[in-house]
Amino acid sequence: MRAPVDTIPAPLFPTKLPWVNSDGPVATLQRGRPMLVEFWDFCRPNSLRTLPYMKAWHERYAEAGLRVIGVHSPGFEASRPEEAVRGAVARLGIDYPVLIDSDFVLWQEYENEGWPARYLFDGRARLFDYHFGEGGYTETERAIQELLGEERDPVGPQRPEDAPGARLVQPTADQAGAYSGDYEAGGVWAVLDGRGELLVNGEKLRVSGPGAYALVEHERHTAGRIAIDAGSGVRCEATCFTAGLA
Repeated sequence: MRAPVDTIPAPLFPTKLPWVNSDGPVATLQRGRPMLVEFWDFCRPNSLRTLPYMKAWHERYAEAGLRVIGVHSPGFEASRPEEAVRGAVARLGIDYPVLIDSDFVLWQEYENEGWPARYLFDGRARLFDYHFGEGGYTETERAIQELLGEERDPVGPQRPEDAPGARLVQPTADQAGAYSGDYEAGGVWAVLDGRGELLVNGEKLRVSGPGAYALVEHERHTAGRIAIDAGSGVRCEATCFTAGLA
C-alpha cells in the first residue's frame, strides 16, 4: 500500500544491536538509495514463504540502488538466541544485511504489529510503500521499480497461492505446542527446537536445530488430521497452518 503521506521518515537503526552481513548501520544506510526493510522471523512459516521474493529483489535491484534490510524479531524462544539467527541466515542463503532485534527495539520504533511486514523507503528515507503479511509481491516490486526508474516483468508466483486473483481459504488457527487433531489448511508446519526426531502421523522427521519445519503440504485447502509427538531432545513450540487455494 502506498504511504498516506510522504513525510514519514525511516526510524534510525539502533547503534548497539548486532548485524549479520553488515558492519553496522553506517554500512547499511546510504543517501539517495531506496531501502526495503522487512521484519521477519525464521521460525514463522509466513516469513519463510516471503523470503524467496526478498532474496530475488536483492539480486535483481541491488546494482540499481536498492538496499534490502532484514530485521529479525523473534516470535518464539527458539528464534531468540543470536547464534540461532546467524545460523538461520547462513542456512537460508540470505546475502543482504540482517539486524538482530531480539528485544524488539526497532520493532517498537516502527510500531510494527506482526510478521512479516515490509516497508519501502525512497532515497530521502521517506516511507513510500508498505505491506503487512504475505502477498502483495507484484505491488511491492512495481513500487521498487518506480523508485529506481526500472521497468521489467516482476518475479513470478513462487507458489500457486501467490498468483494474482488466487482465492484462498482461512486455515485452522495456529496452536501452541505439538497439536494432534483435525484441521483445515493448505499446509501444516511445526516450530521446533533441539535435535532429535519428531513423529508426524507415525512417520519420523529428523530435527537438526531450531526452525519452522513443513510437515504436510496439500495442493489446495484440505481437511485432515495430524498427530505430532515430539521425541526426546525436541521441543515443539507451535503448530502452524497455512492458507490453501479454494
